[in-house]
Amino acid sequence: MPTKKPHPTIPEAIFEKYDRHIAKLPEQKRKGAKNPYTSHNGHMFSYLDPKGILCLRLGRQDLEAFLNTHQTERPVSYGAVMKEYAIVPSSLWDTDELAEYFKKSYDYICSLKPKPTKKT
Repeated sequence: MPTKKPHPTIPEAIFEKYDRHIAKLPEQKRKGAKNPYTSHNGHMFSYLDPKGILCLRLGRQDLEAFLNTHQTERPVSYGAVMKEYAIVPSSLWDTDELAEYFKKSYDYICSLKPKPTKKT
């Protein structure tokens, strides 16, 4: 796991919690030198915004259920709504339920066709 704190406005405790959830997924680690995120096969499936708010990418059914159950909303980045993402309420950070949603997010990404890499 990264040892450097990549963003000066996000508390270290948030990184520790984020990393604990990421560690439960196979071969995943936090990426992003300045903006922390996780990805698989070229698809991002979680990220922390500059305020330390966690956002997860979910499939259609899981996303709607998550939004309704937790009375949360989709994040906005650079003026655009991130359609497949949901803001994770801070009350979920220390729960097994969040671990389940992290797994659903990862499983959803694994179901998508891998993006071609730009690296040679």
